[in-house]
Amino acid sequence: MATRTHAPQRLSNCSAPDFGADTGVRQFPHSDRCRKPKESCPHGMGDLELLLPGEADALVRGLHSFQLREMGSEGWNKQHENLEKLNMQAILDATVSQGEPIQELLVTHGKIPTLVEELIAVEMWKQKVFPVLCRLEDFKPQNTFPIYMVVHHEASIINLLETVFFHKEVCESADDKVLDLVDYCHRKLILLVARNGCGDPSEEERPQDSTPMQELQKQAEMMEFEISLKALSVLRYITDCVDRQFPVLQSTHSKRTQHLHPVRWFSSPGKLQQFENGRWQTVAPSEQQRLTKLDGQVWISLYNLLLSPEAQARYCLTSFVKGQLLKLQAFLTDILLDQLPNLADLKGFLAQLALAETQPPKKDLVLEQIPDFWDRLERENKGKWQAIAKHQLQHVFNPSDQDLRLQAQRWAETYRLDVLEAIAPDRPRCAYCNAEASKRCSRCQSVWYCCRECQVKHWEKHAKTCVLAAQGDRAK
Repeated sequence: MATRTHAPQRLSNCSAPDFGADTGVRQFPHSDRCRKPKESCPHGMGDLELLLPGEADALVRGLHSFQLREMGSEGWNKQHENLEKLNMQAILDATVSQGEPIQELLVTHGKIPTLVEELIAVEMWKQKVFPVLCRLEDFKPQNTFPIYMVVHHEASIINLLETVFFHKEVCESADDKVLDLVDYCHRKLILLVARNGCGDPSEEERPQDSTPMQELQKQAEMMEFEISLKALSVLRYITDCVDRQFPVLQSTHSKRTQHLHPVRWFSSPGKLQQFENGRWQTVAPSEQQRLTKLDGQVWISLYNLLLSPEAQARYCLTSFVKGQLLKLQAFLTDILLDQLPNLADLKGFLAQLALAETQPPKKDLVLEQIPDFWDRLERENKGKWQAIAKHQLQHVFNPSDQDLRLQAQRWAETYRLDVLEAIAPDRPRCAYCNAEASKRCSRCQSVWYCCRECQVKHWEKHAKTCVLAAQGDRAK
């Protein structure tokens, strides 16, 4: 962990399926997560079991970090599959209130820092290596699914972290890596703020004749938005531990708070769209004041950060920070307070803050911990991005037909349809038009359509994946 010196500041008084856990917003500051009783779980979820206790323990013990050039390799793929199984099992456990052994195993074996390192490593791969890979002249993959697995890896890890970070002992077990995780979430919040005012592009704006690589890049962009929303939830759970983790988190408090504010996304003038339950939904005018889960995460995070006794005692209130915080007063309406009554305390704090005088920062010298994993990883690989891309093109992303069939078999074993349907937050969507779907491809059983016409139009893109998935299923 790196350190730096500076003048102190004191603050006075988020294709492969989405495996995200719909955890919602818990009543704050202290209460249990709302869980569905086992007997009321849909799809018979209470009877599902993906991993036996011994299997889960072995998978958690085997988690380790990979270098950037190893991403997409055989060993990396096996760990990705193991993480998907742990992710789905953690969601099942959290939903049926049967205890959460995955979270306990990750803490016991000290694997939370490993997950944070893998999360940041794949983020760097997507930013530094993936664009170079796409520009290589001889990069013409016949099947883009192996690359998609790497792109999707970040979503898998952040989903798992979102599920387990509900428990405060998980945040504590992250040790110094919690600072790197906060820094990661901060980068994702910047993406969300930059996107404010941009809703879901309509189907008419999406070209239907794009190449497989163009389609992959578009999916990666859409996935980045959903990952950012997951990061917001993780950051909210970290703020629940702000008093316990204050010595580590205090250096990032004021910078990160600036990017926490209510966000709305508009797709066209006068039409409000909100992202909820894994998809964009148009909001009726009568429902526009309703507090969504994402809005709730932001407000709870602000509540935890600003009303924490440790934060109020240690931070220096500058005029800039004061001005940013007072902007929140316009959002604290009576309608909002009716939905989250605890925010009355936040409103009172801001009223006092408006009358308080700012003080210049003290001249004392302090040591501050700073996140260093991203910088260290970047230094180790600086100037090697093209070499890494060429190595992966030759050894990773150019598999033979036999390798693809074996990989398809492992994917079929990992993505069990009964489990995916059980943890899905909403009904399946059509792979072509995104409408609600009720029919599934009879060959691969993994892609949904709303009608025969959409299946025919989508067949050119789906054909290769469909054949591989079907072959892998028969090989079992």
